[in-house]
Amino acid sequence: TTMTSAAAAAASPRCSYTPVPEGTRITLTLPDDFHHHFRDGLGTANVLEHATRQFGRAIAMPNLKPPVTTTELALKYREHLLSNLPKNLPHGSFEPLMTLYLTDNTTPDEIRKAHATGHIKACKYYPAGATTNSDAGVTDAKKTYPALRTIAELGMLLLIHSEVSDSHVDIFDRERTFIDEIIKPLVRDVPELKIVLEHISTKEAVEYVLSAPDRVKASITCHHLLYNRNALLAGGIKPHFYCLPILKRESHREALLGAATSGSDKFFLGTDSAPHPVEAKESACGCAGAYTAHAALELYAEAFESRGALDKLEGFCSHHGANHYGLPRNERKITLEKKAWVVPMSYTFGSSVVRPLRAGEEVAWSIVSGGVES
Repeated sequence: TTMTSAAAAAASPRCSYTPVPEGTRITLTLPDDFHHHFRDGLGTANVLEHATRQFGRAIAMPNLKPPVTTTELALKYREHLLSNLPKNLPHGSFEPLMTLYLTDNTTPDEIRKAHATGHIKACKYYPAGATTNSDAGVTDAKKTYPALRTIAELGMLLLIHSEVSDSHVDIFDRERTFIDEIIKPLVRDVPELKIVLEHISTKEAVEYVLSAPDRVKASITCHHLLYNRNALLAGGIKPHFYCLPILKRESHREALLGAATSGSDKFFLGTDSAPHPVEAKESACGCAGAYTAHAALELYAEAFESRGALDKLEGFCSHHGANHYGLPRNERKITLEKKAWVVPMSYTFGSSVVRPLRAGEEVAWSIVSGGVES
């Protein structure tokens, strides 16, 4: 069935909210995306076409092949991103924020070198084997402590894929287990370290972040706000809903939606938009990742409308993340209109195509023609 109103579908079963009228407009400070996969190679330009429509800045994930483990590689990747920006984009209107891929062997000196560039804002902690291209990730958190203490000292951020990769831990329990076994000791052992639990997906993660020190915050994706695991598994396996962390039960989605729309500055936008060529998703062993760059802001608007919380959308999308990163808020604005459109079945992605979230179905909100307003 086509989703003519995902806002209605996303509403909590315990409460219903009246949708806003068609044609309603809301203007926001231009958002930032604090978790984006731009990939490398030919597909980067296609992804940037979408991301630059709605974001002033974006954290560029470092899980390339090879991973971005050094300052030199991060600066090289930054040049790749800048050289692939849309040709009609005004100069300086989009800034990629770079990250280092943390390994067991990342040194304090490398962290200092990265920080000195002014372009590398954070380090990314992938547990080894937890997600796409994470084989070089961390095998033992304590091995990273010298680097983490330097990150804390310099005021950089640690971005964490908060799932254990142990094969004996059920895939639906990996986030909760990681918080108990890794995050809680790490927060205790490295005081002052600013942390983002990225793309949280469980009620337990929401509860932990709310109870943690103020330096610990979380990003939430639009797909975890709008969908539960039935979207992936009910009525046939839908590979384009397969992502990591995996979609969870409805009770977890409700907790995430409650957190995002609460107005708490502990939670902010991070799309985790992750393109794969369609043949890599529609296969016997499909890759993890949902592509949302084409409509992320519009999908977040649907989620917030479903809770009658459009007044909280700007804080979540445009204020809380920038504040946590110590960045000035964007000066430009962007306007959304309650006007449905149908998502194409595919978009060009390098020499292949990517199947976007909601392909062939409606999205209830649109970015006003012309996109970013000055």
